[in-house]
Amino acid sequence: MVKETKFYDLLGVSTTATEVEIKKAYRKTALKFHPDKNPSAEAAEKFKAASAAYEVLMDAEKRELYDQLGEEGLSGGGAGAGGFGGFGGFGDDIFSQFFGGGASRPRGPQKGRDIRHEMAVTLEELYKGRTAKLALNKQILCKACEGRGGKEGAVKKCASCNGQGVKFVTRQMGPMIQRFQTECDACNGTGDIIDPKDRCKSCGGKKVANERKILEVHVDPGMKDGQKIVFEGEADQAPGVIPGDVIFVVSEKPHKNFRREGDDLLYEAEIDLLTAIAGGEFALEHVSGDWLKVDIVPGEVIAPGMRKVIEGKGMPIYKYGGYGNLLVKFNIKFPPNHFTTAENLKKLEEILPPRQKTTIPSKASVEDCVLSDFDPAKYHKGGRGSNSYDEDEDEQPGAEGVQCASQ
Repeated sequence: MVKETKFYDLLGVSTTATEVEIKKAYRKTALKFHPDKNPSAEAAEKFKAASAAYEVLMDAEKRELYDQLGEEGLSGGGAGAGGFGGFGGFGDDIFSQFFGGGASRPRGPQKGRDIRHEMAVTLEELYKGRTAKLALNKQILCKACEGRGGKEGAVKKCASCNGQGVKFVTRQMGPMIQRFQTECDACNGTGDIIDPKDRCKSCGGKKVANERKILEVHVDPGMKDGQKIVFEGEADQAPGVIPGDVIFVVSEKPHKNFRREGDDLLYEAEIDLLTAIAGGEFALEHVSGDWLKVDIVPGEVIAPGMRKVIEGKGMPIYKYGGYGNLLVKFNIKFPPNHFTTAENLKKLEEILPPRQKTTIPSKASVEDCVLSDFDPAKYHKGGRGSNSYDEDEDEQPGAEGVQCASQ
């Protein structure tokens, strides 16, 4: 069965929207279509529909019914014309709650707090998939008393707070009246009155107990950093509360060789100069565990920083199937100084493309310069010119800089 989303669409929110997001969306819609702001018949209908949707989605019990059964689950027989089953007659009352006046309606059971846990996984595990068994210590309704806290019929609703567990207290401080909420002292915030002799022996009247549960968490191939794995209703239980969810958030560990970009993988390969200009091969160990041998065709020159693509060797594409690509960036390892003889260098001149000719204006003043090795210890950032060296150190033997001679 496809989950019905009509109410969510009316407010322009997702099916996983929080109460805060729903409130913001309704406020925006109500301001736009309220009859006082927009007197058209079309606006009135949209305002009425949005108000009905808000009433359902802000009531945890009604929202759960709607998510499971759609509008028929709310009315027991479908919606009437221009309304939503048995939930007509909204609008001004809800609007007034937002923008002044109006008493709030009693709401159904609220959803409890979600439990979030970060789950660190390697790139290899995100490629192949992983199943982990994790222990969860949570609070459940006491099985001995079924969450009542005592014998059946022995638990009475607190008359002092009407079973709410809290009371509003009004105090006058000089010319000001202060109203605040405080825990009910008659029931200690539980909302119930239980005779000590009738309290549940298992939970001591607390209505809840602790339980250790093993959850089997499946990380599917292709999942990404930040993706959520949700176990609905597996969070702490409490009387009159819809249990929250247990949410595992995928956290991708950094990899020593690969970097992920969406469904693609990035890899930096270092090859020697000969392979870069004359062809050859290199190998790499893929996150799949296989080794890939890659040929470079003779005659195809690989420049430093060049990128090539190996198609279909990226990450699995989550839910849709197939694979991304492997992007290879090349670093060229050059030979050391004086790696061969002068005769062989002459041969390279015959093989390689000719040198770029130096062009200097005929009337320019010219100096011949010689490069020496750069020593960072003698370089002064922000000193006497960005490339200046310490004068005392320059005078030491073997500490030559760039030497120039006028022609």
